[in-house]
Amino acid sequence: MRTFPVLGVRVNAVQIPDVVQTLRRWIEERKAARFVAVTGMHGVMEARQSAEFRQVLADADLVVPDGMPLVWMGRFHGIKRMRRRVYGPELMETFLRETGSAYRHFFYGGAEGVAGQLARVLQAKFGIQVAGTWCPPFRPLTPAEEAEVAARIEDSRPDIIWVGLSTPKQERWMHAHRNVQVPVMIGVGAAFDFHTGRAAQAPVWMREHGLEWLFRLLSEPRRLWRRYIVLGGKFSWNITLQILRLRDFSS
Repeated sequence: MRTFPVLGVRVNAVQIPDVVQTLRRWIEERKAARFVAVTGMHGVMEARQSAEFRQVLADADLVVPDGMPLVWMGRFHGIKRMRRRVYGPELMETFLRETGSAYRHFFYGGAEGVAGQLARVLQAKFGIQVAGTWCPPFRPLTPAEEAEVAARIEDSRPDIIWVGLSTPKQERWMHAHRNVQVPVMIGVGAAFDFHTGRAAQAPVWMREHGLEWLFRLLSEPRRLWRRYIVLGGKFSWNITLQILRLRDFSS
C-alpha cells in the first residue's frame, strides 16, 4: 500500500472505500489486534513534538489522512487518487451502513453516557450488533481499572472497537492495548459527539475545502485555539520547508 511523508509521519494513500475494505479483511482474518490512526494536522504536529507519539503513529497499521492538508500533500507527491479526506465520522458511518449487522461493535470513549447513547443511535440506524460500551473517567486509569476494561472488552467478543478519546489520547490507548483480543481498533475522535448530536459538524462545503478547522475554532475557541492557531501555524510553516526541501523531517 502506497504511503507518503508528512513532516516525518508515514501516511497511507487511501480513501474511505479502501479503508472499509481493509477493515473487513482484517476482521475476517482475525489475527492480532490492528489499529488505525485517523490523523490530520493535529496528529502530525503532536508527533513532531513527541518522539514517543511519533513511534505510536509509526506502529499503527494504517495512518489515514483525516484532513485536507494531508490530502493536498498526497497530491503534491503525485498521488492523483487522493481526492478526499478520510473523515473519521464519515468513515464510521460508511462502514456501519455497508456492514449492518455483520459485526460486533464496542464503543470506548466520550463523556459519561455518550458511548451508550452512540450505540443506541447507531443500532437503531444501521441494525448493528453492540458488543459493549465504556466511558472512561477523565483521569489515568489504575492498573486494576485497566485490567477490568481489558477483561470486559474481551468477554464481549467484539470484532471492532471504536475509540473516541481525541488525539493523541486515542492513539496512545490503542497502541497500549494491542494485546487485547480484538481484530481492529480505530480512533474516530469527535465522531462520538457528532453522531449523538452533542456537537455540530461543519457544513459539507467547509469540510471538503479544508475549512472545518475554522468552523470548529469558532464553535469552541477556548478549547481549540491552541490546536488551530498555534499548531496550525507551525504546521503550515514546516510544510512549506518540506515542500521547498529546506528541512529534512525524516527523523
